[in-house]
Amino acid sequence: MDSTGTNTAHEPGATPLLPVTVPAAAPDLVTVPTRQGLEAVDIIRRGAGRTAPGTGPCAPGVGPVLHDGSGDTLGFLVPPGTADAWDLPGSACTQTNGRGMRFGDAVSPTSGGTGWLLPPDAVGPVTDPEVLRAALGEAARLIEAADNCR
Repeated sequence: MDSTGTNTAHEPGATPLLPVTVPAAAPDLVTVPTRQGLEAVDIIRRGAGRTAPGTGPCAPGVGPVLHDGSGDTLGFLVPPGTADAWDLPGSACTQTNGRGMRFGDAVSPTSGGTGWLLPPDAVGPVTDPEVLRAALGEAARLIEAADNCR
């Protein structure tokens, strides 16, 4: 999630041009109840990489997912700016501004027992918000149908 730039110092005796790490914009975080989030992960994984005839993959895979220490919520990392337009009932989307995020190492976030369900290094980029929105809607319908069968 970093991009690489170049040190362009031209002073006599200056250090030669070296790569400089520039942090990318921090992802936003969509939080949902755990049951709905786990269903959504399954839905996205089932749809990832499927191809429609002549069109290529129809849906990207799920990105990094956090769980809270109490097991009440899951958090999906989504592209920065998603929080500005997120309006799905039963969920929340917040700007992280990089707070509490640690990428590039195996360390899980430590706030209140929070950890990675799907760590960034295992799944790759953030989850597409439209794919997540559709999966969360489908998950809510599946859960409602299952609960009504009891």
